[in-house]
Amino acid sequence: MNQSFHSARLALVPFVSLVVGFSGLSAGPLPTELKAPDAAVRRLATDMKFTEGPVWLPEMKVLVFSDIPNSKLMQWSGDGGLKEFRVSENSNGNLLDREGRLLSCQHSGRNVVRTEKDGTLTVLVDAYEGRRLNSPNDLAVKSDGTIWFTDPSYGLGGAPGELEGRWVYRFDPASKAIKIVSKRFDMPNGIVFSPDEKRLYISDTGKLGKILAFDLVEDGTALSDPVFEIDVRSDGMCVDVKGNLYTTTGKGVQVFNSEGKEIGVISVDEQPANVCFGGDAFTTLFITARTSLYAVDMKVVGNRVRPGNSEAK
Repeated sequence: MNQSFHSARLALVPFVSLVVGFSGLSAGPLPTELKAPDAAVRRLATDMKFTEGPVWLPEMKVLVFSDIPNSKLMQWSGDGGLKEFRVSENSNGNLLDREGRLLSCQHSGRNVVRTEKDGTLTVLVDAYEGRRLNSPNDLAVKSDGTIWFTDPSYGLGGAPGELEGRWVYRFDPASKAIKIVSKRFDMPNGIVFSPDEKRLYISDTGKLGKILAFDLVEDGTALSDPVFEIDVRSDGMCVDVKGNLYTTTGKGVQVFNSEGKEIGVISVDEQPANVCFGGDAFTTLFITARTSLYAVDMKVVGNRVRPGNSEAK
């Protein structure tokens, strides 16, 4: 789920994008079992300021995503085109919970909020031990209903935060308990679970500038030491049902297998910030990239949060 990069430095702070670096030789096109060679990346909408956090809403058959500096959530559909979904407090990453409700990380709100079915907003978490969060950036939802989110300081616009660090958290909406799961990042950013939820990927767009892969331990409530790292500076990420990791970098959308080996890249006209699967068959890869929204048809199905009757409320 950046900017994720110098995110929305909020309405009154100059907006600066981060040049993304990478290492290693460029991979070629994706294997044909993932994407047909003639499947082209197409631009669906443009003329926005900085797009981020795409998520597919199957009940509405629309894609919702953030335009961070404009403090808006936008929506796109094949029938209706581009429209405003609602105003936000510089929202960034978005995702659905197990009940199909929209979760959003808000920079200037310094919180994670939930859009209820009637359209009202519920603030789920905005502090740790009585001190306000920095600027929640991106999130992942586990099948037990817990929300794992990153909290860099991009949205503070250089102002000091109330916390000593920029950490990764696990929040339980049922118990309201929040715990730190990692302090090893400089600017934690994108975050996503593997399909079996045994592994968690977290990207850093700060001094570390890598993706770290963790196995979950202690009944899936904590992280082990990293099992491997991917030496690429990535923003948002998603996975397909095969466990392949789709990352947004300076190259485009770089795709890695479950062991961290690069298997291909999707080129995009603008530098992408985030990516998700959607569409009726969940085989459309949507890409938010600077001023525009893009899409490409895939042959593989994207992984998603499955509906369920978790106790998280």
